[in-house]
Amino acid sequence: MKTAAMLETYPASINLDRQLLAGVIDAAVACVQACTACADACLSEEMVADLRKCIRTNLDCADSCAATARILSRHTGYDANITRAHLEACIAACRACADECEQHAQMHEHCRICAEACRACEQACTQLLASIS
Repeated sequence: MKTAAMLETYPASINLDRQLLAGVIDAAVACVQACTACADACLSEEMVADLRKCIRTNLDCADSCAATARILSRHTGYDANITRAHLEACIAACRACADECEQHAQMHEHCRICAEACRACEQACTQLLASIS
């Protein structure tokens, strides 16, 4: 993605490591896509009723990651407390979604792929959160 390149053009200082920040934004956007696609794939499964919690968790995670990516993309008037809160929420949503998808991963490849995207986003957010002073 062009996230890192875009962040490099930002004229003011950014209180976060730009490469780490770009990685988190990219991981969050990838997670949005994976969770949205997984929810849709779950809806196409014959046993859709058994996947209700997975679908709900996918959609919650996608929304949380989307909001986090947008917030992390804005730096004018930066507020570390807001950033921290969204990173914490995103970590929780990714963890819950990955846990749920992993329960279905052996039967549904889309759940396995989604769980991987969620774990990657969870890890990226955790690293960025640890770097915020």
